[in-house]
Amino acid sequence: MQRESMEFDVVVVGGGPAGLSAAIRLKQINPEINVCLIEKGSEIGAHILSGAVMDPRALNELIPDWKEKGAPLSQPVTGDDLLVLTVEGHTRLPDWLVPDNFHNEGNYIISLGLVARWLGEQAEALGVEVYPGFAGAEILYDDKGAVRGVATGDMGIGRDGQPTGAHQPGMELLGKYTIFAEGARGHLGKQLLAKYDLCAGKDTQTFAIGIKELWEIDPAKAKPGLVVHTSGWPMESDTFGGGFLYHLEGNKLTLGMVIGLDYKNPWLSPYEEMQRWKTHPSIKAHIEGGKRLAYGARAINNGTPQALPKTVFPGGALVGCNAGYMNAARIKGSHAALKSGMLCAEALAEALAAGRERDELTAYPELFEKSWLNEELQRTRNWKLWFKKSPLLGQLMTGVEHWFLPRIGIKTPPWTLHNHKRDNESLLPAAQCARIDYPKPDGVLSFDRLSSVFLSNTNHEEDQPCHLQLKDATVPIATNLALYDAPEQRYCPAGVYEIVRDEGGDNARLQINAQNCVHCKTCDIKDPTQNITWVVPQGGEGPIYAQM
Repeated sequence: MQRESMEFDVVVVGGGPAGLSAAIRLKQINPEINVCLIEKGSEIGAHILSGAVMDPRALNELIPDWKEKGAPLSQPVTGDDLLVLTVEGHTRLPDWLVPDNFHNEGNYIISLGLVARWLGEQAEALGVEVYPGFAGAEILYDDKGAVRGVATGDMGIGRDGQPTGAHQPGMELLGKYTIFAEGARGHLGKQLLAKYDLCAGKDTQTFAIGIKELWEIDPAKAKPGLVVHTSGWPMESDTFGGGFLYHLEGNKLTLGMVIGLDYKNPWLSPYEEMQRWKTHPSIKAHIEGGKRLAYGARAINNGTPQALPKTVFPGGALVGCNAGYMNAARIKGSHAALKSGMLCAEALAEALAAGRERDELTAYPELFEKSWLNEELQRTRNWKLWFKKSPLLGQLMTGVEHWFLPRIGIKTPPWTLHNHKRDNESLLPAAQCARIDYPKPDGVLSFDRLSSVFLSNTNHEEDQPCHLQLKDATVPIATNLALYDAPEQRYCPAGVYEIVRDEGGDNARLQINAQNCVHCKTCDIKDPTQNITWVVPQGGEGPIYAQM
């Protein structure tokens, strides 16, 4: 069966804050612009996962009356605790010594999934055609090599790659311009970076994995508005990472860990690190006696304007974390995603008004260069790169760049660091590293992977092609297992990858439990030989994050 097609002025791929802000801004500028937005999750917000503390600056610009319109930003930050953990205790940094990047006055503790749902309602009210449950599976090009739209994935394809009785072909969504807003390590965005060589002359992007849980806690322990960030234990001294714990309203809190995917020890498990972090007395004090409600994980950009690729190409643009607009130093990306979507929309609306189509939106990066977002990212451009040199140097230079320099009137550091090493290149052979023996989960504070995946509401139809594709089926055993003891068993936070052996203990093989996948993209980033490629499964499948 041939695919049907629909034509629009603008096609937006991805229903997160960047894609939705772009769609909303386009309609605000010109209600006659025909905008279609597709989202691979079963509903807007279903695949959205973030800490999250939100700076409302971009939202104030996009929808100034957001409070009156019922935006779910109801818990302002009331305090910041910055803790350095030891095995048994912690040291709290005095308020006067807290670097500027960790100050959260005027910000809100939110569920970004709920904010995305609300933004989706605003977009639909303006006339944006919003289609959740449709994954952008293929980029479509015209005969001049410009992007002319995307095709959604076929439904009803069996594991053998052949159509089943329930087969429905995907649809071609064609636009004068296409905006890609898939989030960090977007499946289509990755292809665009390669096709148009958008990273030429740029630093190498680095990533982290964020693992998060939502808890309902004892009302006596609730401290609505308190933001807690931790460094130190359980991280080894050569590993970048830290914990976060945010008190929401209604006796709920979110907590988790962010760990840089440039870690060296293949025995390290980000999931297990997060689970044992919760048993620390300083964290346990917040959640003991509570109940875990939800779980999820997502790879995130470490940002830096040095690594920001060229964001435009013939027929389209990258926005949000698909490009790398992230302020890792502030542990915030939602405001950057919103602002980048708005800047792209403003450039795009001008192009459409001039009768243009499928060319490069050069005004978009020009607008970014002049924006407060660029100014903000320039201030924090070195933060992760100092930690990449060493955690001790990172802590020292955080104090220099984000505490001392601002107090002598220097907002932006006068030096710039660079990185040209990919995260997957950092692993050392397992034989050269100390094995990490993690404690067994107690089922009270710490939990196993499968019970966690259950709380993510993840579901995939089993009779479909595996969306975790191996370029070479021999590599997992011949290289990953032989050299690194199969690190995919540990870096995946959902138990997707498993080494299975026969009864004699020989003849190992890699088993991929794709139905467990929470779409975090960590495997696509951290696999040492870049042998794993994450592609979209059937639309609407994956996790359903109700309140994350």
